[in-house]
Amino acid sequence: MGLSRQYLRYVPAALFGLLGSAGGNAAMVALGGERGRGVAVAACEHVFVWDLRKGEKVLILKGLKQEDGSIRIFSLLNGEANVTFNGHKAAVTAMQYDQLGGRLVSGSKDTDVIVWDVINESGLYRLKGHKDAVTQVLFLKEKNLLVTSGKDTLVKWWDLDTQHCFKTLVGHRTEVWGMALISEEKRLITGTADSELRVWDISYIQEEVKDPDEPESKKSKGSSPVAEKNTEEDETLELDESPEERLLKCSKVGSIMREGRDRVVTLATDRTGKILACHGTDSVLEVFSILSQEEVQKKLEKKMKKAKKKAKKKSEEEEPEGDVELSLQEEIQRVTNIKASAKIKSFDMILSPKGELKVVLLLQNNIIESYLLNLLAQVPQAVRASKISIGGHRSDVRTLAFSSDNIAILSASAESVKIWNRSTLQCIRTMDCEYALCSFFVPGDRQVIVGTKTGKLQLYDLASGSLMETINAHDGAVWSIALSPDQRGFVTGGADKCVKFWEFELVKDESSVQKRLSMKQVRILQLDEDVLCVRYSPNQKLLAVSLLDCTVKIFYTDTLKFFLSMYGHKLPVLCMDISYDGTLIATGSADRNVKIWGLDFGDCHRSLFAHDDSVMYLQFVAKSHLFFTAGKDGKIKQWDADKFEHIQTLEGHHQEVWCLALSPNGDYVVSASHDKSLRLWERTREPLVLEEEREMVRGVSVCIICPAPVAGETQGETGLAGKKTIETIKAAERIMEAIELYREEMVKLKEHKAICKAAGKEVKALVPEPSHMEGVSCSSVAGQWLRLLFPYLCFLLSELEESLLVLPFSYVPDLLRLFNEYIRLGAEVELLCRALLFLLKIHFGQITTNQMLVTVIENLKKTTISRVSEARDVLGFNMAGLQHLKREIEAKDEVMFFADATDRFEEKKRKRKKKEKMILAVV
Repeated sequence: MGLSRQYLRYVPAALFGLLGSAGGNAAMVALGGERGRGVAVAACEHVFVWDLRKGEKVLILKGLKQEDGSIRIFSLLNGEANVTFNGHKAAVTAMQYDQLGGRLVSGSKDTDVIVWDVINESGLYRLKGHKDAVTQVLFLKEKNLLVTSGKDTLVKWWDLDTQHCFKTLVGHRTEVWGMALISEEKRLITGTADSELRVWDISYIQEEVKDPDEPESKKSKGSSPVAEKNTEEDETLELDESPEERLLKCSKVGSIMREGRDRVVTLATDRTGKILACHGTDSVLEVFSILSQEEVQKKLEKKMKKAKKKAKKKSEEEEPEGDVELSLQEEIQRVTNIKASAKIKSFDMILSPKGELKVVLLLQNNIIESYLLNLLAQVPQAVRASKISIGGHRSDVRTLAFSSDNIAILSASAESVKIWNRSTLQCIRTMDCEYALCSFFVPGDRQVIVGTKTGKLQLYDLASGSLMETINAHDGAVWSIALSPDQRGFVTGGADKCVKFWEFELVKDESSVQKRLSMKQVRILQLDEDVLCVRYSPNQKLLAVSLLDCTVKIFYTDTLKFFLSMYGHKLPVLCMDISYDGTLIATGSADRNVKIWGLDFGDCHRSLFAHDDSVMYLQFVAKSHLFFTAGKDGKIKQWDADKFEHIQTLEGHHQEVWCLALSPNGDYVVSASHDKSLRLWERTREPLVLEEEREMVRGVSVCIICPAPVAGETQGETGLAGKKTIETIKAAERIMEAIELYREEMVKLKEHKAICKAAGKEVKALVPEPSHMEGVSCSSVAGQWLRLLFPYLCFLLSELEESLLVLPFSYVPDLLRLFNEYIRLGAEVELLCRALLFLLKIHFGQITTNQMLVTVIENLKKTTISRVSEARDVLGFNMAGLQHLKREIEAKDEVMFFADATDRFEEKKRKRKKKEKMILAVV
């Protein structure tokens, strides 16, 4: 039986109970053509898109792995990942698109900043300079510059044309957690670990050179050094490589004080740059309004008029123009504070043309809230517009249970009990409760019983969703509860060193004629230590009790006499279960071990090192000796209690797993974690081979060690964007295998030609025709064999450079010959030119000194230039045709395409009103 035994694989079926992960951010998206109606939030390895109006989940973006450093770009139309970038070695902490959306910059915990080309699906370069995790990255719209901040207290300015850091601000004494560009990118605001928002003036050298006659007062207008707090520690030291390379000046203007005293968590502006908002580790979002240049000018003129009136009254002859200037607090005005229901983890906002600000908040307790703020009102007040909360618990789920028909799932936390439909994953009941620790469905699945941390047993009716009865069962926490096999009662174990036996009964309900279910205590077993877990044997003859003294004691159920004592764990046994036939008992402990005992003599069959942290839950699969364990290491593992083997590991949770539950038929497993997610696992019909599983685990654990730099990699301030992975190594090996086959076939072809020539027969190629790209005709042997290489080049489009980087030079000459033949045919010119240029870049010295490759390079030069020119001509012709069609449609329908006609109309209207006011003023 042991040789022929097969195991069935469990696979992830669903993730539910989570609205948004506190470690991610929230971003407002458009739904149904309406901006700001949807919000995208991180949910463990997925991204959920919620409809704020309906409170429903409308899209799930799947496929990410937490903290693996990869970036995926999804389409909101179909939810599929179009592009994947692999370059970071740790979790990505900051991202931003440039103004046109063609480039993406990312910062990571590995201290690197990478700029990606979204259109070509490739990495451009890696910027190195920070000494700790990168917290924020910002593109400048008007100039090809990048500004980054990190936990190393530095703010760095990068010139993307030369790919180097030309300025470093070192005036911060603590981590820089956020920053934002305001006032048409003339100012930078940084937030650190204190309550101060530091404001920096940015002046570009090119602008100063262009306008040498501009008065100094105009340049410094609106840049007052007035601040609430300006200490010695905030003095800025500018580290410039040389005066010639300096592109801008950055000097501190002052500070804006926040009301919060803790560190800045998020600091951002809306898309128009008129509103600035920030929050700390508390539940308050502070909103500021930034005056535009026109508003600053109007306010300054008004202030000067007042100063002139004062001067006339005092009969002063001097003009007060030089003394009049706006303070920083007048330019950046506090609007209001938005008080959320819990701690804020992230936010996003959109300002409508009507002056209404819509803010969405992702809270720490698994809630998404949206607020509306009318900025045109005299006293703006935030009004909560919507709240999404029913789809998850506010705190960690500590107990789970399946109904007898596998349809319903019970989950309970510190504040509520929820009943879920397993097939639809919808919450069908929510009932308030105290801090729940254990639970089960009453036989019949119409009621549930919950044991709480305060020692109470709470009985709920599922039909009405009401609390029917509360009993003070124990003087301490009810740690464990178990239904008796005859289903007439249950047993509880608590922190008051007691095991209590209960029976169901029907009692008369005062508010109804019918009787209702209740429970009564029938027996009590007093012990010397706190009870952590209790379990019945399937025949109900024995009762297993785990105690705080690290032992498990077995008692007879009928007489409560002591039968066995199992000792061997070094720390208390937190969970245990008895097999369906009553022959085995498995115990899991805080010492990270699982022990399998015989229930007849109490002998330990085997001790297994199960998890890297405490074993929190253990349960046998129905009618088998297979069991599951859940640990604080975030993993769920399946074991064979007969062969003492580890079968498989279910990985998905990102933090501690508190509990799990198996369906009565063993087809489903549901688990709950500290990441506030509930995960459903389903048993498939796919057989699981242990040797293959172990081979996969060994393959994943392989580390790629590269002590010496590879050709093409730089060790300075910049480097290649990609990273070497197992996939890139395998792809390079496949390319080498294809080239080896090509070489062998070329040798065979020469021999075949020689034989045919000697026999006077016609020469026929021996190269097989691959099925890929059947529409392209290949007239040469090289072209036909390049078809075999082409799928690997397409498959690794985003990792092409890293795959070619590990390719030995001995294969490069053959690859260049193949490229020459295929480019001559005019297919996939862009992809092959990209690979060709990269190979020439990293192997330039060897290629130029190799006399055998001179002819190949000359041929490549001719074919590449001609084919690229043809592609450019086709692109130009298509662009001209599209422009012609655009003009025809606009002339026919009298509409404007590819432009926001509404904004232009509003701008014209605004200018007309301004002109009319000026005319009236002159009159």
